[in-house]
Amino acid sequence: MQLDKGRSNVIVPRMKASGLVYCKRFPAAILGVLSGWLFFTGSSVGASTNQLAAAIAHIDHARILKLGNAALTLKPPAITDHRAPNSAGGPHDFFSQADYTWPNPTNKNGLPYIGRDGESNPDNFEYHRMAMRNMKDAVAALAAAYACTGDDKYVAKAAQLLRVFFLDEKTRMNPNLDYAQAVLGMATGRSYGIIDTLHLAELPVAIRFLEGSKAFDPAVGAGLKKWFSDYIGWMTTSTNGVKEMNAANNHSIAYFVQLASFARFVGDAKKLDLCRERFKEILLPKQMADDGSFPLELKRTKPYGYSIFQADNVAILCVLLSTPEEDLWKCKLPEGATPLKSIEFLYPYLADKGKWLADGRGKDVMHWADWPAREPCLLFAFAETDDGKYLDLWKKLDPDPTDLEIRRNIAVTQPLLWVAQPGEIPLLKSSAE
Repeated sequence: MQLDKGRSNVIVPRMKASGLVYCKRFPAAILGVLSGWLFFTGSSVGASTNQLAAAIAHIDHARILKLGNAALTLKPPAITDHRAPNSAGGPHDFFSQADYTWPNPTNKNGLPYIGRDGESNPDNFEYHRMAMRNMKDAVAALAAAYACTGDDKYVAKAAQLLRVFFLDEKTRMNPNLDYAQAVLGMATGRSYGIIDTLHLAELPVAIRFLEGSKAFDPAVGAGLKKWFSDYIGWMTTSTNGVKEMNAANNHSIAYFVQLASFARFVGDAKKLDLCRERFKEILLPKQMADDGSFPLELKRTKPYGYSIFQADNVAILCVLLSTPEEDLWKCKLPEGATPLKSIEFLYPYLADKGKWLADGRGKDVMHWADWPAREPCLLFAFAETDDGKYLDLWKKLDPDPTDLEIRRNIAVTQPLLWVAQPGEIPLLKSSAE
């Protein structure tokens, strides 16, 4: 392992290339809290376990086991459970409606739908989105529970959920989003719909823990790699996929979060190189200002929520695309700003939402009261900088918001999976062992 010497007295090994977060130093004060928790619970952490993973296992262990155990009883979701009456596709085609579109009041049939930026229509078809999100959240929780305990029951259930959603002939989803974010009376599907699979970006992170277990059917792993390879092909060649890749705002960043995760999963080095090139040369320079804000998102009717969404996804891209040889957190704009600047800009507003308004920034037209939640950008900023303020705030925020709009905009639901290594399962061991 490589070691990074730093400001604190405790040095944490950098993770191997198979890991995601390349952790550096860990504040001694937090290690003291961690060691106290281990003493009182009678658990221990293997000597090779990186300290950040140990801390997250400590912070989240009760939540992880609660969600993992609940997932054991989940009926496997599938998009075929609910046929979309307005879809131009078939029963295996994912369908959703553009969030901010509403019936046209000037026509009796309400068509074509019209846009109201930032105002989600609660009557839109949501079943396929919810099936996908419920499946992914359950698989991530099961993988995290397995990471903590080493119990194969979590793996077997996760494999079942993945097989039903992606692989079984009667229930599988086709690997495209041709009919996502349709506008009734105007478009059967749009490029913006690719953002609907953003939550799938956490699946490969979860699967790397599951696939080492004897309870994980290799045929499921092979089938998933084929599905995601096909989906990458659709993303990068279809008209809607190419258009979304080149979007000027948060949509392109969310697109590359997905492409980076899926390309890592299937081992597509060329697509990963494309992601790194776009991040350094187009996404960051054209969307982030020198102060760390995202001007296009600040112009929206939900500037606070969109700014958080962008900062989270920029941080996720840094995690997915960085290597021991190239740390994308160090990527600089001409004036010297790095991706970390987006989190520095946002931090005081996450700590005190009232300051956002006091500084003359706009209040979101919807869901203002429910932001912020436990944002992954804070944890990843801590891993990069070892500045304890980020971890302290991250711990205080709600990890499981009930507002579905907020949940829709947070791709990382099991942060343990992003900072731990599969080779260290189980992360928590009984001291009797």
